[in-house]
Amino acid sequence: MSFRMACYNEPLLVELAEKNGKKPKNFSKVSIPKDIARKNPANIPFLEENLLVRHFIRLSQMNYGVDTGLYPLGSCTMKYNPRINEEVAGWDCFRAVHPYQPSSTVQGCLKVMYELEKMLCTIVGMDAFTLQPAAGAHGEFTGMLLIRAFHEHNKDKNRCEVILPDTAHGTNPASASMAGFKVVEIPSNDKGLVDLKVLENALSEKTACFMLTNPNTLGVFESDILDIAKLVHNAGALLYYDGANMNAILGHARPGDMGFDVVHLNLHKTFSAPHGGGGPGSGPVGVKKHLEQFLPVPLIIEKNNSLVLNYDYSSSIGKIRGFYGDFSVLLKAYVYISLLGFDGLREVADIAVLNANYLMHKLMESGKYEVPYCGSKGVCKHEFVASCKRLLDEKNVRALDVAKRLLDYGFHPSTAYFPLIVKEALMIEPTESASKKDLDGFVDALTSIAQEDIAVVKDAPHVMPVGRVDEIGAVKNPILTWKNLKLIF
Repeated sequence: MSFRMACYNEPLLVELAEKNGKKPKNFSKVSIPKDIARKNPANIPFLEENLLVRHFIRLSQMNYGVDTGLYPLGSCTMKYNPRINEEVAGWDCFRAVHPYQPSSTVQGCLKVMYELEKMLCTIVGMDAFTLQPAAGAHGEFTGMLLIRAFHEHNKDKNRCEVILPDTAHGTNPASASMAGFKVVEIPSNDKGLVDLKVLENALSEKTACFMLTNPNTLGVFESDILDIAKLVHNAGALLYYDGANMNAILGHARPGDMGFDVVHLNLHKTFSAPHGGGGPGSGPVGVKKHLEQFLPVPLIIEKNNSLVLNYDYSSSIGKIRGFYGDFSVLLKAYVYISLLGFDGLREVADIAVLNANYLMHKLMESGKYEVPYCGSKGVCKHEFVASCKRLLDEKNVRALDVAKRLLDYGFHPSTAYFPLIVKEALMIEPTESASKKDLDGFVDALTSIAQEDIAVVKDAPHVMPVGRVDEIGAVKNPILTWKNLKLIF
């Protein structure tokens, strides 16, 4: 009998078990309480093992990621993930621990987290960190809760507004709203930077904080940051740092030195742990001394020559995460930082900025795309935002069309239509992982697309398993079960 037939031949499996001296399993009789037992068999497709394996191997070969090519997804920092991170995270001494073990049996794990907190404090210029938040947006929400607790502690309950610029990440207003704040958006100036006069007019006794990314989502450094901090603090408010773009300034500048009171980091971006597809992620939050007492519990402290999780903080905002966070992601960031050291982290920023500027200038030289905001000296930081408006005006080709056509050239598309202040935006971040060959090939692809026949671009992609999908329809009518899937192979 062939293997594929044996897979589903119960009598044969029982016979084989008996021959090997094992007690055969009763595959058909399972004791299930009648009140929860199914009335009808589950509608699950049964497939032969070799067909199932082929299916998933084929799917894996269709995937695109940081290991297969350039991933220029602006503002997401999709960089190469060193394999040593994965190796260390797979060690039994880390992988096999349980969060309910006594602290005396997990001193190594606690030490990793304790030292990582100190590393992050040094890197960003903060006094204390919590590693609990599960992602950047979760870190933002945690930061907003800390700021709310700070003002309530100071009997300043009228501070109900959070100001942010029109270049802010979309999660910023969402996080502020979830924490109970009213969001006030202010327009950027003609250089894509915070307009000091507009900010000053927006600040009031109702302002709880100003949320800012620096460099901002246009890839431009907020050169007036010290004046911004002074305005915010003079108004009695706090300054919040969205750390999504920290990859641009590692080893060169620290948010704490700029005047920020609270900062979240994306360990799964800046410090290389894999991300995408919903996780895993980690968004630690750092604070200055005046906010430390409000951090979530537990906090790791030294006690009697050992490390313990301490819950005894009366002013804490409480617990915001199961156990202590995504430990495997924290561990990978710890390895990444430890191996690179200060000089290595600084070089990360150097190459990331170099790659972005090389790519930006080559794209501008093609004459097919514009970059409306690229800094006062014609340079960007780690990313830039190109505009496809010229293609729209001349050929009715939109940024979405260009993004879809990039798939046919073997490149993952850039972020499209963000930030909103750039018309037909393509947001591009090559990171330090990209080679010169990657960058040249990407620019050549974008240049070729701009010169192609309109129909070819607007009907793209052509070589993918599926063609142009109805994205609006997919959002409005999601397919959540396998029964509604159509065969695409």
